[in-house]
Amino acid sequence: MKKKNGALSKLYVILVLFLTYLPVFVVVLYSFNNSKYGNWEGFSFTWYDKLFQNRQIWRSLKNTLILAFSSCFLSILIGTAGAVGMAKSRFRTMNLLENVSMIPMMLPEIILGMAYLAFFSILKIPFGMLTLIIAHTTFCVPYIYINVQSRLVGLDPSFVEAARDLGASPTRAFIDVTLPLIAPAVLSGALLALAMSMDDVVISFFVTGTTSNTLPLQVYSMLKMGVTPEVNALCTLILLVVFGCIGLYYLFMSLYRRRAEKQ
Repeated sequence: MKKKNGALSKLYVILVLFLTYLPVFVVVLYSFNNSKYGNWEGFSFTWYDKLFQNRQIWRSLKNTLILAFSSCFLSILIGTAGAVGMAKSRFRTMNLLENVSMIPMMLPEIILGMAYLAFFSILKIPFGMLTLIIAHTTFCVPYIYINVQSRLVGLDPSFVEAARDLGASPTRAFIDVTLPLIAPAVLSGALLALAMSMDDVVISFFVTGTTSNTLPLQVYSMLKMGVTPEVNALCTLILLVVFGCIGLYYLFMSLYRRRAEKQ
């Protein structure tokens, strides 16, 4: 009976993975299709060649990367500082403040987009890369905050206390003790925030300018004239980069665990 259940569980997992990654496989496959339409007409690198010649897409990708890394960096600073500060604080409205900090992650994106549009319009801030970075940083901070906060809850405070007893200043104790321990949480939150920023369409649509078009908005605008397999080729390249980042993340985590075991 156990073997039967084990076989059914494995079959179920395989089926779920197949249905999940089938669209991804189709996108990769048809990026090498010689035809512009759905019919397979032979293997070709035509769309990769056209992709590298499409300056508009690469300009949008450049804006997307600048936006994603800038907002992710600011989110790391704000989210990590907020989580560490809240972990050391005790006051009556602490739970309320924590719940309020989660609002950007729980609200529908269209409401956030309209709120940012009204806010920047009232302050008369020109729409462009600055407004995009502010908006993306705002909704990316909770992802960093949650990961770091959950990590801090499980930390033994005696580590920091021992560092302070040995003469370390609060700043030195944070850099030498707390920061290495929360680094995996910061990294995982940063990767999630980076993915959310690169994937965003709705909020970016409300706060973007004429010269700061992002890649998701570029692909969305291309839908009006029909998406060519150039987008499939671009998705394939992005997938390779994502898999590379995931590989580096697991490599970092394995090295981190080995170092922790030695200590």
